[in-house]
Amino acid sequence: MKLLSDIIYKVRLEEITGSTHMAISSVTFDSRSVKKDSLFVATKGTAVDGHTYIDKAIESGAIAVVCEEMPANKNENVTYVKVADSSYALGIIACNFFDNPSEKVKLVGITGTNGKTTTVTLLFNLFKSLGYSVGLLSTVENKINNTIIAATHTTPDALTLNELLTTMISQGCEYVFMEVSSHAVAQNRIAGISFTGAIFSNITHDHLDYHKTFDEYIKAKKGFFDQLPNTAFALINRDDRNGTVMLQNTKAQKHTYGLQSMADFKCRILENQLNGLLLNIDNTEVWVKLIGTFNAYNVLAVYATAILLKQNKTNVLTALSNLNSVEGRFQYIKSPKGIIGIIDYAHTPDALKNVLETIKDIRTGNEQVITLIGCGGDRDATKRPVMAAIACEYSNKVVLTSDNPRSEDPEDILNQMQKGINPADAKKTLRITDRKEAIKTACSLSNPGDIILIAGKGHEKYQEIKGVKHLFDDYAILKETIKTLDI
Repeated sequence: MKLLSDIIYKVRLEEITGSTHMAISSVTFDSRSVKKDSLFVATKGTAVDGHTYIDKAIESGAIAVVCEEMPANKNENVTYVKVADSSYALGIIACNFFDNPSEKVKLVGITGTNGKTTTVTLLFNLFKSLGYSVGLLSTVENKINNTIIAATHTTPDALTLNELLTTMISQGCEYVFMEVSSHAVAQNRIAGISFTGAIFSNITHDHLDYHKTFDEYIKAKKGFFDQLPNTAFALINRDDRNGTVMLQNTKAQKHTYGLQSMADFKCRILENQLNGLLLNIDNTEVWVKLIGTFNAYNVLAVYATAILLKQNKTNVLTALSNLNSVEGRFQYIKSPKGIIGIIDYAHTPDALKNVLETIKDIRTGNEQVITLIGCGGDRDATKRPVMAAIACEYSNKVVLTSDNPRSEDPEDILNQMQKGINPADAKKTLRITDRKEAIKTACSLSNPGDIILIAGKGHEKYQEIKGVKHLFDDYAILKETIKTLDI
């Protein structure tokens, strides 16, 4: 139990009706989870306005309400706190309610279109191998040391985030590495959180269904760096033209990394093979088990972060050489007859191009590249024809299929993808809506030595259709099909 006056400390208050000297049992922005003596924060979401549920929250036991608009009829037994932005206030309130856990741990966040999950997972595994107790907040999963907690969003809501950080600290975590999505910044999910450092990987075409314009998308990413304190570090990819934009208004200590540009942390690719990369990092050669130029950037970001966190260079490079790739990120299997299957989460044009360019770099030229690709429903539709065009450009054969259609008709999505295919490429393109059948067909089209890329879903173990998540595992289906296929 905490006093309301302590919970709203540092919140930008506009008006208060009632006493703030009352004990609060819990905080929520969901009226369905209100308990006796709760504080209900009425937030305005994209689909639901919490202000319409204030009366319901009070009926369920709320004794205090934070809102942007004061109700016309107030309950005299309830305290009302008016703020300019209740979603931002929720972030501050969540931090206060859980005793500001982010100030008690070294918390590093990464933002960018591609590479977030790989980078935070590698950092988590690196610091764990260095002997630290570590927490992870990622798209794939949340982890406290070896305990897995299911992830539902790239970045949790403010209350869940602070609760997770509190649990991590109670279990001895010294470092926490987390993905910070553009949605999380725009929706104030990280408001009030104290970061030790922030990383920017890259920014490309994505999430324009939400942010509407590319400038708004950049602005959301930049907002993460704008709120950093001068005690934090800001590490950006110097090779991305928008990297320096992230640093324009930040108070944090500025650092850069890159493979091509002049940067504080430099890396050169000496060898790029199917079983790993030989890199020169900080004038030292190191072999890593990850593949492709995009992973060279991820590894360099991890190295730079570890050094900025005062770790020993030799220990870091040694640990990096022992790290494995992340599930669903250029995860490959090889059949006894030499067919190579690759599973990758690539679901943006740039990510797909990076993966296919990596395959192009490591192939001999004699084998076929067969790419299976779909696009998610209820997401940015403008990238659909672009994704199909990229697949055709880099592949000998392309299978268009369903991804997570969600509420959309998968046939409509495939129609939009096909608009990106020019007449010359039409003859090497197949369209099979059923994803399992599409994977089997891609395998049946292959010969020993060929490379099959299954793109778009990566680590996901489901396919979402009309609001229902059905069990579906690209890796398991590909592995079984390759193993049993009589070629």
